[in-house]
Amino acid sequence: MKNGMFGKTIQRVQQTVENAIGSKIAYTATLALFMLNGLVSAQSGPALTAAAVTPRQHAPMRLHRLVPGAIQAENWSGYAVTGSAFTAANGSWHVPEVQCNKTPNTYSSFWVGIDGFSDTTVEQVGTSSYCVGTTPVYFAWYEFVPTNPTEVTIGNFPVVPGDVIGASVTYSDGKFTVGIHNHNTGQEFHKTMALAGAQRSSAEWIAEAPSNTSGGILPLADFDVANFGFDYTADSNTNTARDSSTVGPISAFGSHIEEITMVSSKNVTEAVPTSLTKDGTSFRVFWKAE
Repeated sequence: MKNGMFGKTIQRVQQTVENAIGSKIAYTATLALFMLNGLVSAQSGPALTAAAVTPRQHAPMRLHRLVPGAIQAENWSGYAVTGSAFTAANGSWHVPEVQCNKTPNTYSSFWVGIDGFSDTTVEQVGTSSYCVGTTPVYFAWYEFVPTNPTEVTIGNFPVVPGDVIGASVTYSDGKFTVGIHNHNTGQEFHKTMALAGAQRSSAEWIAEAPSNTSGGILPLADFDVANFGFDYTADSNTNTARDSSTVGPISAFGSHIEEITMVSSKNVTEAVPTSLTKDGTSFRVFWKAE
């Protein structure tokens, strides 16, 4: 069955299901129906659902609590650096594979950005590893909060587990530019946008549990481990940032480095970063729980 015909067919069936049982569970029910009839295979699933999955929000950090030497957040894990007038943040990571049979209907995202640590804007670009039911979905996206309140999927930019991604966010003349490069395929993407109210007070390298469109934090997909930075990706000049007084890797920001562990509102530890490597560029984030 051709992709176009299949897309129209699933839309018609999904509308029927929505009319009968409500839109909230319609897509899952529709996908299950097609799987039962052999129309969606494990191989075709990601290509189909990447376009059909509901866009998610990549919100500013939601603080859980402060602990000695670290921060606990309900939606972020990784590192942030604070300062003033940030003009660049560069990052790299491997696209993690998600274990969807273990954690169906869950979500995880990996990105580099400016802002969002202690303010309400975020300028960011990254990849997502989602579980739609038990089907894994991998794709690239960007977001300018609050101008784009949900992820904008980057078309014609396929990613698969293990791909090395290099990404950047830069600021110049009142505008932010996000860029992303898949080192395995050679593909690149750039987008420039003005964003009112940006403080440019932090830069981040984050594994995230994204949110739904109402702001509720979604369950975290089992991504096992996310590898960030030059020591793991061999992508030079990552993970680095530049503000009004400092240029260099994460470690160059000294006392302004913030290590972030993801802990749910119910005090469940969900994702934990390692210490920075000796050269101060790299770290890993380990999944612990949904």
